[in-house]
Amino acid sequence: MTASGWTPGSKISQTKNDMQVKSIHRFARISAFKAREVTREIQGLPATDALDVLRFTPKKAALLVTKTLRSAIANAENNNNLNAATLVVQEAVVGEGPTFKRFQPKARGSAGPIRKRTSHIRIVLTDEIEIKRREPAAKSKKPRSKKAAAKTAAPAATTESSAPAAESKE
Repeated sequence: MTASGWTPGSKISQTKNDMQVKSIHRFARISAFKAREVTREIQGLPATDALDVLRFTPKKAALLVTKTLRSAIANAENNNNLNAATLVVQEAVVGEGPTFKRFQPKARGSAGPIRKRTSHIRIVLTDEIEIKRREPAAKSKKPRSKKAAAKTAAPAATTESSAPAAESKE
């Protein structure tokens, strides 16, 4: 770490109104196609919720994206004095990096190509987007069978029908 607080691989971008913190993991040894599957899951989530989602994702890309996200959170806290609880993943993008070309020996003196793909993982956090959490849905008890539905509906119908009948007698 240098005196200015900048570390290689992490970049900070900020303007007056919009506070964005960026972290980039370059030359990650995973295909961009495989890593994009994981980054799609965390876009728009609060940073703490995104870490929880990544913790339970059983993919190699989840570990690489977690490291990048934690780096972005650390940049926000240390360099910009932002609170991690207010940060939202504004953008999680995976671009293709250079491909390492290797060869595998094949039958009769030929060679088969091997492409070892790399990618660049970029995560942008912001505190300008309002955090929206889903409320747990109210559990409605539904009857399991038609008979149970008829039993619960029948007493309600008899009480309603008996009340107007009592009024008509008077």
